[in-house]
Amino acid sequence: MDRRIFLASVAASAAGSEPALAAQGGTPVRDKPLRTDNWGPLHYDSAEKAQVDEVVDTGVPFRFSGRRGVAPVKVSTYEKEFAAKIGARFALAVSSGTAALECAIAALQIGPGDEVIMPAWTWHSDCTAVVRAGALPVFAEIDETFNLDPADLEARITPHTKAIIAVHLQGNPAHLDPILAIAGKHKLRVIEDCSQAVGASYKGRRLGSMGDIATYSHQESKTITSGEGGTVVSSNPELFERAVRFHDVGNIFAPHKDMLGEVRLSPFVGTNFRMSEFSGGVMLAQLRKLDQILAAVRGNAERVYHGLADIPGLRFRQRPDAAGDLCSPVFVRFDTKAQRDRFLELMKAENVPANGPSGSVVLPIQPYIENKITVHPAWPSWQSERGKAIRYGAASCPRTIDILSRFAGVPVGPKYTRQDTDDIVAAVRKAYPAALRA
Repeated sequence: MDRRIFLASVAASAAGSEPALAAQGGTPVRDKPLRTDNWGPLHYDSAEKAQVDEVVDTGVPFRFSGRRGVAPVKVSTYEKEFAAKIGARFALAVSSGTAALECAIAALQIGPGDEVIMPAWTWHSDCTAVVRAGALPVFAEIDETFNLDPADLEARITPHTKAIIAVHLQGNPAHLDPILAIAGKHKLRVIEDCSQAVGASYKGRRLGSMGDIATYSHQESKTITSGEGGTVVSSNPELFERAVRFHDVGNIFAPHKDMLGEVRLSPFVGTNFRMSEFSGGVMLAQLRKLDQILAAVRGNAERVYHGLADIPGLRFRQRPDAAGDLCSPVFVRFDTKAQRDRFLELMKAENVPANGPSGSVVLPIQPYIENKITVHPAWPSWQSERGKAIRYGAASCPRTIDILSRFAGVPVGPKYTRQDTDDIVAAVRKAYPAALRA
């Protein structure tokens, strides 16, 4: 018998007979399924409504308008407060997290012939922003943080590598110390993609304050939200100005000129990723609740971690900075995919649904990436000798696929009650030993 199964069986015996599993006719831990609502909208109240009403009353929804003698201030105020919260000099509000990534890529002047390394498991936008710039995405394996494995990252560097996208996935900080050290050693730029970890930190510093430039998403499923939206931050004036210009068809206006103090660059071809005053107002109200949301979810997660800590052999996702983790969700590791899948079935029957790692995809196995499909057959990303030679697919990231197949996450939310967290613990304690026997 496997040692972990044996230990789990001993623990169950010591506590008395195992409770009957709901999947086998026993009583579920909960009468109804535990809800897993998005966090930001749960905190909508009169503050967000007041911000939107003010924009309606002024009749000036465009952040650079200034019509009717009213100076629009929602987005600019949000930018100032967000930069201060993160610990960066500058913040730029944009229309989405994808837009933020494209601004960051433009700020670093990444283009044809350049390679950008990112984790094999992340959201599409990290890859598409690189491809749309004409550059080449290179995928590195993840480790049990679900983020970039620093050792594999360094092995992927070539003379054409220009930047690394360090993505902090599902709220968990990446191994920033070694990643930044590798970047410094090879003179590479670092983009921190904090889309799934808004507000999280690493060794006392907020995520996004340590790389060259950082991006955030405020889509509905993120920590704070205006439905859609994003933010770019940097403490580098030139990078910030380039991002500002790119997001507004090459232009730069007040208040960004005031933030910078001086303008260094000439206009260039850009696009339109501006945020409206409506979104800016909602984001301002949400930002002022960020610490409250983080404290609530971390408190709930701590009760779950504590309640599971004595289960023999149980292993959690690796966390480079447990105090800085967003704690969404709490992930449990299994030895095989069959055990993990059995655990998911048993938890669902207990009305405490668990899921595998989500919110991202294994990019190298996506057909449009594996087959190098873009909007035009002559798109430059894969037209170089290196671009034609590189191969994606499952063979390029076997460890990533394996890791993701063996973890299960139990939900944690900022509005959960103590009973909810007690139910999560009870369900795991019922389902985990049984799943090991799969």
